[in-house]
Amino acid sequence: MIYNLDKINEMAEGDQDFIVSVISVFLEEVPTDLEGLEKAIESEDYENVYKLAHKIKPNVDLLGMEQTRATALEIETLGKNVSNMHEIKDKFPMLKKDVHQVISELKKDFDL
Repeated sequence: MIYNLDKINEMAEGDQDFIVSVISVFLEEVPTDLEGLEKAIESEDYENVYKLAHKIKPNVDLLGMEQTRATALEIETLGKNVSNMHEIKDKFPMLKKDVHQVISELKKDFDL
């Protein structure tokens, strides 16, 4: 399991509905943002690469996905400079793989 719910549990203070709500929002928003990020990378749209990586970062952080958060931060930072597209393209597959793995784990673990 590459996620942990410590941060969400701390915020939820035992409220299971809150936990499920946060996870549901993750499952709704992050795949769309990830798809947008992939398209922005393909079209070398640096502004949207930066924005979407920035948007994904707190979502994966909330799920305790430190490695994935670090990758999103690297892509976000690289998105500020047009000469970094090659590096962004190298890092994106890892981000995509981790997010897809967590999505399938969350759906299974929470019956969503």
